[in-house]
Amino acid sequence: MRNIFFTVLCVLLFAASVQADEADEVQVMLKGKIDAVMVLLQDKAVDKSRRNEQITAILMPLFDYHAMSRLSLGKKHWPTLSQEKQEEFSDLFIKRLQKSYLDKLDIFTDEKILYEEPVIAGKKIHVPTILVSKGSRIEMLYKFYRSRKGWKIYDVEIGGVSVIQTYRSQFDGVLSEGSIDDLLEKLKTDGVFVIPAPEVAEARSGTD
Repeated sequence: MRNIFFTVLCVLLFAASVQADEADEVQVMLKGKIDAVMVLLQDKAVDKSRRNEQITAILMPLFDYHAMSRLSLGKKHWPTLSQEKQEEFSDLFIKRLQKSYLDKLDIFTDEKILYEEPVIAGKKIHVPTILVSKGSRIEMLYKFYRSRKGWKIYDVEIGGVSVIQTYRSQFDGVLSEGSIDDLLEKLKTDGVFVIPAPEVAEARSGTD
């Protein structure tokens, strides 16, 4: 009996050690990508359109955009779409998500990123970071899951607000009164859907 208990304990400790190592590797991967983006943002000689192309190329491998597309519609709406509509929605959503991110990069100037201890959440890994700028602190949480292509981001929280849940709430509002075609049309229009902005998260964190 003692041998069995010892064996089980060793297996559990080994599994925990492997998970911790993976969490550290995910954090290092994220930090490397963010550092590369920050270098580009500080290089004023780079043309903005060229800079955005380079940033997109750096960050794209981090995200599972198609998983984010499914999650943004949720189990309530995604399965009801035809494959053609799913692909059309994913294409528009990915472009909207990338554009929203790139648009917000212009506000970054002298910010620093602090990395806190990664958190193992079941089969997922969360990497907490803090954006420090001019005395303010904005918490950002990157949520990873293991895909067939490695660890990928499926959601980001800004000041405690989930990007995916924010989109899902907005999309659900449109679909509760209209059709998927109405949603697709709105996705083509700038400013209709928004994600949490750092300045909003900053104000929120100050009232908690």
